[in-house]
Amino acid sequence: MTARPEFLDEITWRGLLHQCTDEPGLRRHLAAGARRAYAGFDPTADSLTIGNLVPITMLAHLQRAGHTPIVVMGGGTGLIGDPSGKSAERQLQTREQVEANVNSQRRIFEALLDFSGPNAAVIVNNADWLCGLGYLDVLRDVGKHFSVNMMIQKESVRERLHNRDHGISYTEFSYMILQAYDFWHLYKHQGVTLQMGGSDQWGNIVSGADLIRRMAHDHSVETFGLTCPLVTRSDGGKFGKTEAGAVWLTPDRTSPYAFYQFWLNASDDDAVRFLRLFTFLPREEIDALAAAHASNPAAREAQRTLAKRVTARLHGPTEADLAERASQALFSGDIAGLPPETLEQALAGAPSSDHPRDRLAGGGVVLLDLLVETGLAKSKREAREFLAAGSVSVNGVQAAADRTLTASDLLHGRFLALRRGKKTWHLSRWS
Repeated sequence: MTARPEFLDEITWRGLLHQCTDEPGLRRHLAAGARRAYAGFDPTADSLTIGNLVPITMLAHLQRAGHTPIVVMGGGTGLIGDPSGKSAERQLQTREQVEANVNSQRRIFEALLDFSGPNAAVIVNNADWLCGLGYLDVLRDVGKHFSVNMMIQKESVRERLHNRDHGISYTEFSYMILQAYDFWHLYKHQGVTLQMGGSDQWGNIVSGADLIRRMAHDHSVETFGLTCPLVTRSDGGKFGKTEAGAVWLTPDRTSPYAFYQFWLNASDDDAVRFLRLFTFLPREEIDALAAAHASNPAAREAQRTLAKRVTARLHGPTEADLAERASQALFSGDIAGLPPETLEQALAGAPSSDHPRDRLAGGGVVLLDLLVETGLAKSKREAREFLAAGSVSVNGVQAAADRTLTASDLLHGRFLALRRGKKTWHLSRWS
């Protein structure tokens, strides 16, 4: 039987550990038996962005080390909004919208964590305990343990207080109390002793551990907090942002192909670091990939492994294989064998057009005319030059200068994938 990895050692060498309230104490605590730990997630949208993959990966490493990960969906705190990292007040959402977002996000955790076995992952919603609290009860039983002087020193509050244009409302100011109460509730009712989160959550995590000691009237209570770093690109750019916008963790927001491409496009300086952060490959395999990458970065073996592994984690091996095939097909031009959904994903960033299918009846459509119509050529003269040079392909096959297109040329009965040169694509749909 393979030995379980030691959690803190594993996340340290991978670069996932940023801060810890008491690392030697936590190490002893985890070694003494199976523990329960949680991370919270904000339901401001029906999906999560790729930055959330970092704390989810922390939970996965914890589970692989034999402990129980608990996902806290912020159905209650999401009604307020975390001021951390925000320069202005959040737009409050309705209860119905927050609940819908919580339900939509569940599929992400179900894909990335194991919900079977003796240390099966657990999902809870803090609306189940926060929404039933009475205002006066919170002020008497919880609020008395918080010093306003301490609260305004927290970075998430201090930055907003110094911003005269926005400031901070009492609503968002109270968020810290609610998150701290989450830790207390989970400690009391589920035996949770560790809270994890991004580095921007450090103040809230420490406040939660302190509240537990105060509410329990026992300063020897063992609870811990740790954070993962804010991941940035080596060039200083924001991780998870592309020209198309944020990279999301659900296929309706970011397709498996686009997700695969994000990782495949990682810079040479980032690829090996991202392998440590976002895959479960063992150290020996990552070291071998790092050596291969250093000796021949043009082969992009690190990027291809990264893209395949992380896409398989989230979307499954079948979608990862299709994304890899689509990427290779787009490079080579051999796209005829791609399934229709994958073909559309692969060409989602290319211009496209819609045409009535009956145009292909009779004598069909002259390719030269279609090149001008789709913008692949500025004029018929230019289209003739492209065709004569052999730089135009239809569905991956080089096109003759006098090519005419009919319904028999359609891929999957509805697509014509046109390419000029190596990289300029156009997808025309016929219905």
